[in-house]
Amino acid sequence: MKIVVIGGTGLIGSKVVAGLREHGHEAVAAAPSTGVNTLTGEGLAGVLEGVSTVVDVSNSPSFEDQAVMDFFRTSTANLLKAEAEAGVAHHVALSVVGTDRLQGSGYFRAKQAQEELIEASGLPYSIVHATQFFEFAKGLADGVTEGDTVRLPDARIQPVVSDDVAAAVARTAVGAPVDGVVEVAGPEAFSLEEFIRMGLSAQGDPRKIVTDPAATYWGAELQDDTLLPGPDAHIAEVRFADWLARQR
Repeated sequence: MKIVVIGGTGLIGSKVVAGLREHGHEAVAAAPSTGVNTLTGEGLAGVLEGVSTVVDVSNSPSFEDQAVMDFFRTSTANLLKAEAEAGVAHHVALSVVGTDRLQGSGYFRAKQAQEELIEASGLPYSIVHATQFFEFAKGLADGVTEGDTVRLPDARIQPVVSDDVAAAVARTAVGAPVDGVVEVAGPEAFSLEEFIRMGLSAQGDPRKIVTDPAATYWGAELQDDTLLPGPDAHIAEVRFADWLARQR
């Protein structure tokens, strides 16, 4: 099976490409650095020749509200148009658990717009919703730090290692389109405060961490279960504490 991975040189994309190749598939990493640009359409027609499945794990270089919306609307529209012209049989996209519940955030409004474009395209598709990655604990903390204090909403999260997200995306890519959403999450739910505390402590980061009822998650207000997957999610096996121990 020939599969093109848009964003195939990034954290998730490179792992998806490697996993597909290990299982005997012809996986092509597509990114601006390889001559494929979904924002301009450059290289799309050529890279999609003879392709059965396209996996989109690309992300916006800017999280500013209008920039991220422009990125996902433009790149997704260009990609879907090129896929239709090339006869691609399956479109797979990576998105986020709780996207439809996080519409107070410009980033998640843009991800919702991306999903709606895919659903309306008429192409067979699968959308993989993942929870927050283990690797992004520090980045999440950085985004809500004031001085030396990390202020977090009172909510739970069920983070997952990026390797398991990539494996779920690859499994979905070689399967039949579900014309819907599949979810993947880690094996344990934590409070946001506990997750970030564990992540920063493992790096010797001394910042103070507090739960603040007024705090938001990338601009969105949270309920206790906003970031949690549903009952049918695929639950990965790697535990956060075990992964942190390996990083040391």
